[in-house]
Amino acid sequence: MNQQQPWERRIGRQRQWIWRGWPLRYTFFGEETTQHQQTKPPLILLHGFGAAVEHWRHNIPTLGEHYRVYALDLLGFGQSQKAATDYTAYLWAEQVYDFWRLFIGKPVILVGNSIGSLVCLTAAFKYPEMVGGLVMLSLPDVSLRQEAIPKLLRPLVNTIEGVFSPPWLLKILFNIIRRPGVIRPWVGIAYYDQSAITDELLDMITIPPQDQGAARTFCLLFEGLRKPHYAPSVKTILPKLTIPILLVWGRQDKMIPVSLASVFSKLNEQITLKELDNAGHCLHDECPDRFNPILLDWLETVNVSQ
Repeated sequence: MNQQQPWERRIGRQRQWIWRGWPLRYTFFGEETTQHQQTKPPLILLHGFGAAVEHWRHNIPTLGEHYRVYALDLLGFGQSQKAATDYTAYLWAEQVYDFWRLFIGKPVILVGNSIGSLVCLTAAFKYPEMVGGLVMLSLPDVSLRQEAIPKLLRPLVNTIEGVFSPPWLLKILFNIIRRPGVIRPWVGIAYYDQSAITDELLDMITIPPQDQGAARTFCLLFEGLRKPHYAPSVKTILPKLTIPILLVWGRQDKMIPVSLASVFSKLNEQITLKELDNAGHCLHDECPDRFNPILLDWLETVNVSQ
């Protein structure tokens, strides 16, 4: 019997689900035992790049006291299959939708961090019957990548990326950066409060990259980010949604600039914007004592038809 990790007791019951022939991990927490709980929408939590369901270990127990909570390892991450496929936000949205259709079947609130929030947005646009509300922490817009580069420099940047994109070179880089001693400084970029970078957190991040096929998946993920069909434009999709939206951003986010928060919040009157001072890219893990109450208070304002 494998020894249970400390964080495992905090993320609920882990299960495996076979999707399109690939084994995927999910977890669920909370019981729908009372009529009051049954009237509340379930929550689905989606992690960011390089993370997994355990990244919500400081949120799931608190949220699970009031709601049925599910968390998924997106294909290619965590304990889900490191598949050889074309990775896009659309693919992950299909994963979320098929999971919802099989296990839940009533409108939910999607909660995502970083890439996970982009998947939430994509799923809400493609499958409106599934989503009663959105919570997005640090929302990236890959369509703005080229816009942020001056036109005269775009050919040079694309050339440099092309030099560093061959799979053999990416695999070498991956084998270097997945080492615990190397990955810590990279994690430090995502956190403003460096004391939040614990040995437990580093273990959770460094174990999945040791899986068979992880290096190949890293190359495919990198390739996917550079393709125009990777994800919809946030500026195009966000104004079209008619559901309640909570947008949360750390003011010290070094990975996705907080300046985008005010830009995005103006695109849809349904958006409630919360900016947290002294918080970085993974604020749900860095300062759950501040994030959890914000989310719970907002959820009380959301009326989702079941």
